[in-house]
Amino acid sequence: MEKTVENSTPQHGKKAPHRGVYVLPNLITSLSMFMGFLCMVWAVQGRFEAAVYAVFLSALLDGMDGKVARLTGTASEFGVQYDSLADLVAFGVAPAMLMWQWQLEAFGRWGVAVAFIYAACGALRLARFNVSTTFVSKRFFIGLPIPAGGCTLATFVLFSGMLPDFLTPAVPYVCFLLVIFVGLLMVSRVRYFSFKEYDFLRAHPIRSLVGALLALALVYSQPRVFGFLFCALYIAGGIVYTLVILPRRNRQLLRALSSTDD
Repeated sequence: MEKTVENSTPQHGKKAPHRGVYVLPNLITSLSMFMGFLCMVWAVQGRFEAAVYAVFLSALLDGMDGKVARLTGTASEFGVQYDSLADLVAFGVAPAMLMWQWQLEAFGRWGVAVAFIYAACGALRLARFNVSTTFVSKRFFIGLPIPAGGCTLATFVLFSGMLPDFLTPAVPYVCFLLVIFVGLLMVSRVRYFSFKEYDFLRAHPIRSLVGALLALALVYSQPRVFGFLFCALYIAGGIVYTLVILPRRNRQLLRALSSTDD
């Protein structure tokens, strides 16, 4: 997961963590990158479903390394940069290779170009995030986070198997457009909720718990369907917030300021 830099210098009066503890979050990051590497290996072998689950496992590990680093007091600039490189492999290059082997190869050079565009947009997304963390609110990501982009492409591979037969011929073209669309969203100015601030969860703990359990139940009952639908809803939510809700809030704020000045 894309994360901000935190001070790793131990505070006065607190014992510094043992040197071996610093290896743990970086080891988890390495496992996440290894899952991305396995995704590419399995995609080349035609084991597309296994490659998809490798992306999912990489996303799980990616969400753990930062939390482990914070819990053990071992967050560092090195860990942040290493995490970005691992994200590029696991959620940039690996999904691009997966989609090319799965459907984009049929488009020849166009397929190669589209897969590369996605991987390049992922690299640009991470580079922009790394240099702008001090200027952006922790509440939102600017542009689709690369783990969400990689998981969206991976879940589409599973989701396509649930489509009716008459839609099967359209899958390669949908894949072609989806890879471009997700890649461009990563370098867009669309805002996506980061889940790093938990005000809503604290204000509505029971409601949040019920919603989380319902989402887990839906994914467990039909993972091929609801996995992709939840990714699609996350993507659509950011677009709606940026293009509809945020401009409306800005207009209301301007009217409120104008009435105050009057």
